[in-house]
This record gives sequence, structure tokens and C-alpha cells, in this order.
Amino acid sequence: MSLARVHNFSVSLDGFATGEGLSREAPFGHAGERLHQWMFATRWWHERSGDAGGTSGADDVFVRRFEPGIGAEVMGAGKYGYPGWHEDPEWKGWWGPNPPFHTPTFVLTRHTRPPLAMEGGTTFHFLDASPSDALKTAREAAAGKDVRIGGGATVIREFLAARLIDHLHVVVVPIVLGRGVRLWDGLEGLERDYAVDTVTTSSGVTHLTFERTAR
Repeated sequence: MSLARVHNFSVSLDGFATGEGLSREAPFGHAGERLHQWMFATRWWHERSGDAGGTSGADDVFVRRFEPGIGAEVMGAGKYGYPGWHEDPEWKGWWGPNPPFHTPTFVLTRHTRPPLAMEGGTTFHFLDASPSDALKTAREAAAGKDVRIGGGATVIREFLAARLIDHLHVVVVPIVLGRGVRLWDGLEGLERDYAVDTVTTSSGVTHLTFERTAR
């Protein structure tokens, strides 16, 4: 069976994956872009942006694992759009005409709408489904490849609580946000089901990888 994977998911030292006050103008609330500066500095990011340069160390190695072997993505409504996006029939996500997923992408929302085909092979499907049912649907669409669980924190927490995640990559960024949406709430003892490894890099972030051992 294909794996359910999480990649490059950044949290603050106090466990917040996004800030407070999310809006169309502030996708991560008061956190701004601070949780993702480590990624923006990598060569991978520069290549995707059409720029030269960027770092080529461990951060770059980790960030490049985002795409290989992925056949579908599941994300929450809060990753797809700002609060209230479902009331805007013209909203097509944050990423412009060619989103970076290039696979069937399943948005978990109570406000469903017809599928939305974008450039580059991304088609957004809007599902009102439980984590297990959404993962089953995504696996069928992935045709034997793995499924990426893209966030946000609430969705990843629900998949972890249901023990549906096989590979979890969390990046701990050395900032304190104090408020927002936390990843780890209600997941006491999670580590018992995983082999956990850590890598700290010169950028100051710590990469935590969880590989599921109990099924």
C-alpha cells in the first residue's frame, strides 16, 4: 500500500504551525514568512523561482523530498484559501494558474464545489470526508504512488490522531509565536509509534523525521 507522507512542515519552538489573524493578505497571520525562511534560502527554492544561488546543505536535501514518489495530495480548507474563500466562486488557491502539486489534490471542506483543473497537472477536488475516507480516495487517485498530507496543522493532527501518517517531517524553527494553531495538541505518546530522528542545520532549524513502526 502507498504511504501517507508529510514533508517540510514548519512549526515554531512552541509548536505553532501558523500564526493568529489569518486573512487573504496574511496567509500565516502574525507569523508572516518567518516559519519558512529556511526553505526560501535553499537552492531548491531558488530553482523553482527561476533564480540562481541558494544553499545546498541539509536543508536543501530535505526540501527536495517533497515531490518524488507522490501521486496525490490531501490538504485542509485552511491551506487552500483564506477564511471565507468558499464564498468566492473565483478563488483558485494561493498558487496562481500552475500550483506546485502537479497531481490530483483533495481539499477537505464542508463547502464542496466541482473539481478545478489547473495547469501542470493539478486538479483540486473538494471533499467532505473523514481522514480515513479522504486517504482512501487519494490513494486510488495516486495509482500506487504515495499520498502527501499537505496541512495545515489541524488536518495533519487529525491524520496523526487516526494513526494514518507513515512518514512525518517536521521542521522546528527557532522562533516563538505564542499564538496561532498548534500541531501537537492531543497527541500525547505519539512517539511510541515512530522511529524518530533529528538533524540540526546551520540555518538554525531542526529537522524531525518520524517513520512509523507500529501499524
